[in-house]
Amino acid sequence: MVEAGTLTISGEVLRKAGFKVSGAIAEADTNHFIKEIEGEICGIARYDFVTNYASLSTIGKELLRLAASSGAAIPVISYSMKYITEDTSRAEAEDRINVLRDFYTRVLGQIIDQEVVRFIKEGD
Repeated sequence: MVEAGTLTISGEVLRKAGFKVSGAIAEADTNHFIKEIEGEICGIARYDFVTNYASLSTIGKELLRLAASSGAAIPVISYSMKYITEDTSRAEAEDRINVLRDFYTRVLGQIIDQEVVRFIKEGD
């Protein structure tokens, strides 16, 4: 079993994924997607936010939570497409993916800048 993430939790990811995916995907799968996204975020920033989470600024934690939960929700939706019910269309799921991708890439675009990484670490 994959342990829970640090930057976000499976409940937050499933909330963003929406449309009744909680029964379609196991928590272990969601945690796996979270861990992948956490690795990507840390790699892009060139800083291990996960290991050093306790020392991060409060606003920095929220920025990372936004990125991690949005990024991890995308594969959750993709994986769950076959479980879409009549009250959620494929187009709606694709729109949700596009919005989440926008949140995710916007934060990634910011953390490429080492000044933003410093802000997340130090809060000033």
